[in-house]
Amino acid sequence: MLNKVPEVTLYFWIIKVLCTTVGETAADFLNDNLGLGLTRTTLLTTVFLVAALGFQFRARRYVPGVYWLAVVLISVVGTLITDNLTDNFGVSLVTTTVVFSFVLAAVFAVWYASERTLSIHTIVTTRREAFYWLAVLFTFALGTAAGDLTAERLAVGYWKSALLFGALIAIVYVLHLKLGLNAILAFWVAYILTRPLGASIGDFLSQPRADGGLGLGTTVTSLVFLLTILAVVLYLTFTRVDVIEGEVAGMGSGSTGAGAVVLVVADKTTATPALVAAVRKRAGEGTVGFFLLVPNPAHAAFDRASDDQRDGERALAQALPDLERAAGRPVAGRVARSPNAYDDIVAELDTGAYSEIILETPPSHVSHWLHVDLPHRIAELGYPLQTVPAAH
Repeated sequence: MLNKVPEVTLYFWIIKVLCTTVGETAADFLNDNLGLGLTRTTLLTTVFLVAALGFQFRARRYVPGVYWLAVVLISVVGTLITDNLTDNFGVSLVTTTVVFSFVLAAVFAVWYASERTLSIHTIVTTRREAFYWLAVLFTFALGTAAGDLTAERLAVGYWKSALLFGALIAIVYVLHLKLGLNAILAFWVAYILTRPLGASIGDFLSQPRADGGLGLGTTVTSLVFLLTILAVVLYLTFTRVDVIEGEVAGMGSGSTGAGAVVLVVADKTTATPALVAAVRKRAGEGTVGFFLLVPNPAHAAFDRASDDQRDGERALAQALPDLERAAGRPVAGRVARSPNAYDDIVAELDTGAYSEIILETPPSHVSHWLHVDLPHRIAELGYPLQTVPAAH
């Protein structure tokens, strides 16, 4: 699959805040104005959410309308989960905030243990997408609890809460931009904080003046924000400015003209003697092409793929002559597009050009690019696999 989520642009954060606002006001509208009650509102919106996620999971790429419909519905359901616990079961906002914090941390822990990354730039498998939406659900539930705790229980008020959470998001942005806060951590912290920010904005606009709001009501507020979301989503659908292009998608780069092509994955950015020997041995067994995939040194410290591939291209140029001499024929190659080796390997295999893999494996410690569990994960893809110990 191509990446199933949008690029993180200004449009992403605008729609995210709009969705969180709608999550707050729409839940109140269905619950109070239509008189459905918390239980029936929760069941109804959950049915719609399951249907939306069904379309989202069946899609093979990011579709703005489908994706953002799921976000709107999951924001409503996440809000209702917290409201049910608080109003129907008497669970305090302090308790729900703490519990959802631990639950979300557990989701992230299991996700990382399974995939070795929490990056949203590589949502290219069903399992990663399932982790992603589960995390999103609990960010909304946690954000609802934290927002209500701040605005109501601690009596900060709606507009002051909005300023508070907006300031916290700004701090996260500055820490990431100026002090090198990890990109994944910065994204998910900001993602959580946008929920109480949007909820505070929604409550401030919709709640009566006597309660500290502007008195626009949930109907007007929900309608205005839904129409704004629709307008932005239509813009993104036609312009595709938030589509992650070519980052982890296979480009057919392994087409060398040979009947069989071996994908060679290097741990180092130079051709080590062991890797050269493995290529020479395989070339001696019959006519075969080779394609070399090397890491990009610029990826080492960042989650997001770097546009600077100069060091990687130089290393690739240095490695290819040694492999060509071993193979007895021209060898093609490229620098990794993703900071995660598994993603690039899967992307190359998805081109359908490869018949087997030679994988250089790191020593007992984890390298910058490859991980000690990578051979097992690659073996599960069903390709003949030869591993070559890397010399560090």
